[in-house]
Amino acid sequence: QNSVDTAKPLLRKAIQISQQTPYWHCRLLFQLAQLHTLEKDLVSACDLLGVGAEYARVVGSEYTRALFLLSKGMLLLMERKLQEVHPLLTLCGQIVENWQGNPIQKESLRVFFLVLQVTHYLDAGQVKSVKPCLKQLQQCIQTISTLHDDEILPSNSADLFHWLPKEHMCVLVYLVTVMHSMQAGYLEKAQKYTDKALMQLEKLKMLDCSPILSSFQVILLEHIIMCRLVTGHKATALQEISQVCQLCQQSPRLFSNHAAQLHTLLGLYCISVNCMDNAEAQFTTALRLTTHQELWAFIVTNLASVYIREGNRQQELYSLLERINPDHNFPVSSHCLRAAAFYIRGLFSFFQGRYNEAKRFLRETLKMSNAEDLNRLTACSLVLLGHIFYVLGNHRESNNMVVPAMQLASKIPDMSVQLWSSALLRDLNKACGNAMDAHEAAQMHQNFSQQLLQDHIEACSLPEHNLISWTDGPPPVQFQAQNGPTTSLASLL
Repeated sequence: QNSVDTAKPLLRKAIQISQQTPYWHCRLLFQLAQLHTLEKDLVSACDLLGVGAEYARVVGSEYTRALFLLSKGMLLLMERKLQEVHPLLTLCGQIVENWQGNPIQKESLRVFFLVLQVTHYLDAGQVKSVKPCLKQLQQCIQTISTLHDDEILPSNSADLFHWLPKEHMCVLVYLVTVMHSMQAGYLEKAQKYTDKALMQLEKLKMLDCSPILSSFQVILLEHIIMCRLVTGHKATALQEISQVCQLCQQSPRLFSNHAAQLHTLLGLYCISVNCMDNAEAQFTTALRLTTHQELWAFIVTNLASVYIREGNRQQELYSLLERINPDHNFPVSSHCLRAAAFYIRGLFSFFQGRYNEAKRFLRETLKMSNAEDLNRLTACSLVLLGHIFYVLGNHRESNNMVVPAMQLASKIPDMSVQLWSSALLRDLNKACGNAMDAHEAAQMHQNFSQQLLQDHIEACSLPEHNLISWTDGPPPVQFQAQNGPTTSLASLL
């Protein structure tokens, strides 16, 4: 009935009187911790999970002790209490390895443990360091899918819990794999795993109306939308943004958890179709709606890029750049976002004609992105360095940057970096008198321009394009078709 305040004292009373019945005592502790979590009172939830872990230890259930501790670890990660997370995860790892019980239960504990480790690394923007954990996780889920559910009931009634159904775990592993591929810039791989996960989700949703499935679906779509914008499929991205809106219309909780991400995605779409005023409005709305530090830093970085392109927003830009200064007091621990902040600084210095300063920032980005295989940032930094050397008249050095940028961009594939690189290669080869190569690069540039232009026109003529002016309240229910694109195409040509 949604009357949480009435539920809490009842649950507390039940917890007091159920100490002699382990199953119910544990179940009630989980229930109350869940309530506190929904109310964003993570401190009380963590305390209860700690009580549960100690109780499970006393009644001899190492399995349920691990479930309580892993749940507590998940909340500590959400709260960014990293000093407390590390010893807790180490302890969980030992309990999981030493526990000798039902193989499916053991493997599902291991999946829970590894999912926490993988998301912890991804939150920290450490795409390369996460690989061994991710591999273990993928092997683990393969093992689980070969095991049969034995209907043998555990002898200890406190062991009668499980974390997630096997099918849900499978989707979750696809999901974290997509998150990894997206951050690393393996966009075709991200696409492949998203397709697999969404197919599985469709099947599951026919039989199961668990709200976690809609959450999985929204997070998958959020990642694939970013991939589409990079690979030059804006029209598809827009339709998928609309799909996220529809999912959020069905669930107020989903909307309150994902509203900031939705406006962020619309902001990224607006940048891709050169609607800078709308992009600014979307990012400003997203900033108002989020308390999540990493998302906040991501939005500010993108908003700074909008101000740089507009060229007449110096004052706002300086105050934004001060808040994400990668040289000191960077607000989040994410390696990836800090590298991106150096890139934005480099871009700003380039636009101001301060080339030596721009080179310093971009070399810093390159050092960081190479250390963790952040392919997109590497490609962007290389092409911008190539542009700087070209402007300075150092054609050989420029070529040394632009050629690998082009190779990397076509591997990702990143359409805008390919467009930029091919234009630079055309001008470089012209300047060096290589007529054949210049002609080939010009032809490539022409092809990319055409593809992007067609996609641009298609996206802007979709009725969903009207979403770019939505900045308040729940997502609009329907869209009026509009006559043709309303945005400037000049920036693309």
